[in-house]
Amino acid sequence: MDKLKNTEFTVEEEQVARFAKALSHPARVRILKILAETNSCVCGGIVDLLPLAQSTVSQHLKELKNAKLIDGEIDGPKICYCLNTKNFLKAKQLFIKQLNSIKKED
Repeated sequence: MDKLKNTEFTVEEEQVARFAKALSHPARVRILKILAETNSCVCGGIVDLLPLAQSTVSQHLKELKNAKLIDGEIDGPKICYCLNTKNFLKAKQLFIKQLNSIKKED
């Protein structure tokens, strides 16, 4: 019987994986682009810009918010979403660092 391996991952590896999971759907990538382009908070307009139902968009927003790539603030009966620039830049730097640390084979 094989021994169980005690696998430990670095904090950076776990962060990259969390960000990668949040970016694992094209709708989420599009949402980030929309928020980056508007450079402000967007309430209901995101649904109008995607070919998805409102409930589906809400689920994608939830995933992005859980990964802390976006922020959501309650504005009356609506929730307005903004790009979390600090964490987005952190994700970008971590992706670059992790991808550069993987040695390519010739």
